[in-house]
Amino acid sequence: MTDTLPTLHSLSEALRRHTTSSTALTEAALTRALDPAGEGRRVFTELYAVPARAAAQASDLLRASGQPRSPIEGLPISVKDLFDVAGSVTRAGSVALNDAAPASVNAVVVQRLLAAGAVIVGRTNMTEFAYSGLGINPHYGTPRNPWDRANARIPGGSSSGAAVSVSDGMAVAAIGSDTGGSVRIPAALCGLTGFKPTARRVPLEGVLPLSAQLDSLGPIAASVSCCAVLDAILAGEPVPALKPFSLRGLRLAAPATLVLDGIDQQVAAAFARARARLQAAGALIDDVEVPEFATAGVINAKGGFTAAEAYAWHRKLIAERAASYDPRVISRIQRGKDISAADLLDLFATRKQWIAAVEQRIAGYDAMIMPTVPIIAPPISALEGSDEAYFAANGMILRNPALINFLDGCALSLPCHVAGEAPVGLMLAGIGGQDRKILEIGLAVEALLRNH
Repeated sequence: MTDTLPTLHSLSEALRRHTTSSTALTEAALTRALDPAGEGRRVFTELYAVPARAAAQASDLLRASGQPRSPIEGLPISVKDLFDVAGSVTRAGSVALNDAAPASVNAVVVQRLLAAGAVIVGRTNMTEFAYSGLGINPHYGTPRNPWDRANARIPGGSSSGAAVSVSDGMAVAAIGSDTGGSVRIPAALCGLTGFKPTARRVPLEGVLPLSAQLDSLGPIAASVSCCAVLDAILAGEPVPALKPFSLRGLRLAAPATLVLDGIDQQVAAAFARARARLQAAGALIDDVEVPEFATAGVINAKGGFTAAEAYAWHRKLIAERAASYDPRVISRIQRGKDISAADLLDLFATRKQWIAAVEQRIAGYDAMIMPTVPIIAPPISALEGSDEAYFAANGMILRNPALINFLDGCALSLPCHVAGEAPVGLMLAGIGGQDRKILEIGLAVEALLRNH
């Protein structure tokens, strides 16, 4: 769980005091990744053991000469198998791209991590082509959730390996993508912290797309401050000196439409506890009807931007390699074939109106608060053998976080469960551009929840 995992700050301090080294941290991460009894073979699609060791040695030399490049200098970081790394094939959790040419240059976000001194330990497994919130992958295996491992529960997706690389100590933090919740869902289900920034803040160059309209890139880590540091580096911004937002007088809108439908007992209890603690600390929480949330499914009934844009990218590859795809992924992509240009133009216009209406509903509130995912992680076995169960769980798990992508907003998922219980995520969300505010609110909420 996150309260036992080291933070970027604690490790950076240990490096500064020379009580550890980047070489030691990297070796420990690689040892866990290579442990045949561990999850490494399912977490990574490619491990960069040799270059990671070389980068760690170089980092130790730089630090010894007093030249650390950033707060993540020398720290082991994993990247999703969606980002170009020069010399590697970007497979996106698929085998359909096995014959593709290796990337010639790094994705912008990978280059920014390297320039900041990160040690890239490997590229992480994911739902094929990022098109599911469950994290199940028939090609490379499905990493098991760190909670209740004996019953092999889903890690959440699509950034499945990203989350488990952090929970299992194979990386200090991970970088994933979030089109409908793919950072926040695995963070929530694995007891971690995940941040989805306003999409336009972090460049997508060198990232295999799912939906250009909805894709965003963000971190999964042990704390809000970890996410804030990584978010700034990914966005090419100075690392902010965040201050926790005052909880007394904090105005939170708790949507009463859709987001609590079908909620299970464990999530309901954890969410109720979090609300009660916030109110006791002086936060003002109003239940707010947001009828627009109930219309999101109808608006996107044909598959929305994701199906249309995914089909546009995949149609040539499908013509050549359809049999190589996960059937549950290709079926969703092919829905885009029936979306016309007129449908897409209507969707652009409708989304603009929808965003304006939601923003008006929550005007005057500092953030929205809701469960990240309304159910705890189900067993992998319950979903692998049944399309009906798979798609029902996928729809339920994607529902809440996807609303924020459609809103073009930003959101943070924080653990809010009691230690030892099933991980549950609390989502704090804001409109586009409110990233710093959401992170500062998150700092305060995190401190409150961890002190109980």
